[in-house]
Amino acid sequence: MVLFRKVRSRLIKLEKFKTYLIYALGEILLIVIGLLIAWKINDINESRKNRIVEVKIYKSLSQELNTNLGVLDSAIADYTKNIQTLQNTINYLGMEPAELTADAKSMIVNLNYHKTIVRDEAINSINATNKFEFIESDSLKKLIAAYPNELDNFNNQQIKIENIINERLKPIIEKHISLIEILPEDSYNYQRMKNYGNRSNYPDLLVSREYQNSVIDRLLQTKGQLSIAKNLRNKTKIIATKLNQELNRS
Repeated sequence: MVLFRKVRSRLIKLEKFKTYLIYALGEILLIVIGLLIAWKINDINESRKNRIVEVKIYKSLSQELNTNLGVLDSAIADYTKNIQTLQNTINYLGMEPAELTADAKSMIVNLNYHKTIVRDEAINSINATNKFEFIESDSLKKLIAAYPNELDNFNNQQIKIENIINERLKPIIEKHISLIEILPEDSYNYQRMKNYGNRSNYPDLLVSREYQNSVIDRLLQTKGQLSIAKNLRNKTKIIATKLNQELNRS
């Protein structure tokens, strides 16, 4: 810059105004070019930093979604099995105790339900913080923004099934079925209880409208949950595939 000033001063003294003007414009042009280069370098560095953050976000979310895919595969298998069990249970409605096998009785009073935990830490972190700004793909942004609603649908349906089991089926089963039947046959300690305790009343249970409606409702809600789970798995797979594409982008 000192050199430029000396040249300008010399040109003014020599009254070479035209040359001075050309020189000044050239100097301005050099400054502008320098600023543009500096801005471009800064922009490249900023893009690299953003890309590093973006990749970290993608990797964290990818791990979460891959975990969810495995969890949902297990859940879909469980729901399919539960639907078959409930359909078989309906076939026992109205049957006489003598017609019921031990397996049938076990199926009638079955309250087993495995709650599925789908992870959402990474997806919620993206939607609730400025991490969303680092995602370049607009289509991926839309998928990520919509995913929590899919999770809510899945979890809300689980709650419906749990309520049917805990608030409707369990009380009516406990009212008619005694746990005495599962006590060891050859145990002297339990013999008196087995001889004089109240026995299970399967006929009343099987003709109970409350029991029948609860079993049917559980079946319908489980079918709904199976459909929701398949849809959620499909959405999860789409996002996971899109993430892998973005991670492999140079």
